[in-house]
Amino acid sequence: MKPMKHMSKLVGTAALAMTLPLVAQGAMVRGAMAQEAMAQEIEVTIPYSVIVNSAADGEVRPDDALTLREAIEVVNGTLPVTELSVAERARVTPASSPVINFSLSGDTTIALAAPLPPIMAAGTLVDGTSQPGYGPVSTTDTMVTPVPTPVVALTVANGAEVPRGLAITADEVTVRGLSFYGFSTRHRSTQTTPPADIFISHLAPPIDAGLPDPPGWKTLRPDDESDAPVGVVVEDNWLGMSPSGQMPSEEQMSALGVFVFNGIDTVIQRNRIEFHEGSGIITGARALGMDVTENTMRTNGVAGIPDGIRLDGNIDGTEIYGNLMCGTDGSGVFMFKPEGSARIYNNDIRFNGRRFRRAAVYLMGSGHEVTENVIQHQPGPGVAIASYPRNEGNIIRDNSFSALDGLSVDLGFNDDTGIQDFQRTDGPNPPRNSPMRRRDTANGAVNAPEFDDYVFPMDGGKTVLSGVADPGATVDIYTVVDRTGYYGALNQYVATVAADDTGSFSVELDAPDGTLVSAIATDEMYGTSEPSAITAVGTLGDGPTSSAMPSCAIAQAPPPEPEPEPEQPPEQVILRIPRNIHFALDKSNITPEAAAIMDGIIAVLQEYPFITVELQGHTDPRASDAYNQALGERRALAARNYLLQQGIAAERMRIRSFGETQRVSSGSGRIDYARDRRTEFIFTDTRGLDIIYENLETDLQIEP
Repeated sequence: MKPMKHMSKLVGTAALAMTLPLVAQGAMVRGAMAQEAMAQEIEVTIPYSVIVNSAADGEVRPDDALTLREAIEVVNGTLPVTELSVAERARVTPASSPVINFSLSGDTTIALAAPLPPIMAAGTLVDGTSQPGYGPVSTTDTMVTPVPTPVVALTVANGAEVPRGLAITADEVTVRGLSFYGFSTRHRSTQTTPPADIFISHLAPPIDAGLPDPPGWKTLRPDDESDAPVGVVVEDNWLGMSPSGQMPSEEQMSALGVFVFNGIDTVIQRNRIEFHEGSGIITGARALGMDVTENTMRTNGVAGIPDGIRLDGNIDGTEIYGNLMCGTDGSGVFMFKPEGSARIYNNDIRFNGRRFRRAAVYLMGSGHEVTENVIQHQPGPGVAIASYPRNEGNIIRDNSFSALDGLSVDLGFNDDTGIQDFQRTDGPNPPRNSPMRRRDTANGAVNAPEFDDYVFPMDGGKTVLSGVADPGATVDIYTVVDRTGYYGALNQYVATVAADDTGSFSVELDAPDGTLVSAIATDEMYGTSEPSAITAVGTLGDGPTSSAMPSCAIAQAPPPEPEPEPEQPPEQVILRIPRNIHFALDKSNITPEAAAIMDGIIAVLQEYPFITVELQGHTDPRASDAYNQALGERRALAARNYLLQQGIAAERMRIRSFGETQRVSSGSGRIDYARDRRTEFIFTDTRGLDIIYENLETDLQIEP
């Protein structure tokens, strides 16, 4: 066990006590004084094993029950065992390292009235798997690694404001087998306090860390790496939802999942991370050597930061592998001006971009590796690399792409500076025509390969492809699906060939007639290029497509195939349901009349799992374009969130806002404006058939 960094933790504890609600202030101040006194006399606190037997949360006092708040203070050394009652002391025993176990009877949901003390004792294990009844493994097919259903849940008491479920400021702390949901903060003039289910840093900030600083508060900014907790492990938890597995109400949603604000060698593994307003995992100042693996991440970013994993700060040595990222409102992984480099490999990244057209993986920085991932069904590119700040040496190889609205690899170009260019970049770049392009295009403007012809003839069942790339580059050849014009998704890797000193390359393929092919080039110094325009083996055609019913389900071993039945053409679906709901002036709430309409839509979506829906938000014309665009998005979001609450999967829905640009009438009367204020439901049959539907106006909300 690593020794506690006593003095650095003490400053934070004393400061935090000044900002906590009264229910916890006395214990925190007493704890800080006790810990400081102990630090002057001895360097090591006696570790204890503590059994929590009460789900209550309130004032720390001797009684018959030991709460989680009291257990944390005991293991921290801020609540002396001598101050416990006889009954409480019976649940505390010396141990080789600090442990918090659970033995709750009756209610196992701990509703916090105030933030818990940060965990400051190195080596502490908070073990939800110790609760009687823990153990059955969930059988849901959406999980990468099935995680047992938690029994003990941490949430927020009615009317309370609790930004974090657990704050961790010590080395080698492990949190296992718990459920967290409901942790957020109210909006203030400044948004400086990070709310999250689990928050990892050298210091836990107060609820409101705005300006001016609270008395005694010191900045959250870490001075050096010696402050950062090392080796924190977050495993086998359900983050963002209760043990029921359902999406919480909007009032009970957590803002973020795991926030590694300042940590080294943090491990986040085998968790279900779902239903967060913002990112499921986010980093801040420092997340050196972080491992994120085997997590199931679905339906995150539904109201705030839209990306599944958001990487800021120093992330050098971070590895993200073996995760499912599905149904997120933005990118699966999004980087913003990080320091250092990360590896992203062997992940399943699909059906993201439900609200924003972003790349599945968006990179800033240099030296990142994105390899062996399955990236599909994204309303943007597969992997996009920003042009600014200067980003080079990013390797994008051995991935499988399909169903993209953009290139498989897209290198940003500095002349394109709109916000969408930075979120999903800008499409094919021209060949590098100046040394200055090395500076203004991502990955040093590595040239995409160019094939010598659009169609290569077959000879004896084989084809020889030839072309040019940057001299000395490594050229990877892929088969292509989802052709759009001259480009298509790099679907299956088939061969690698090196370009010679003049840039020429040639490779023999054994591929069926009509196979579409593309290629990317990787330069040892500058990184990977955009894909080439497609070429064909033998005959140029449209090539295969990759339609699929939106699902986050993990592929299972196929059952034995039954005897084939005569193939019947699919039947056309006729939906006699409304295709819109309406809103009051300047409102985005779902009225009872609109809810009744949406309940009919939910029944249809439940009956026909192959139907997807795009929710389009609209307004009347009486405001600025920007205001109406935001209002239209809020209306589409409200409708989408209602469907989510009723169990409709996020990957089956996309939202868009048209503001005032697509009115249903040209008049200026009250009824005209009432018709304009709507969310439209655009249904699509993934089998390719048309849907017949009708409009209703039973919920029009006319102004008085």
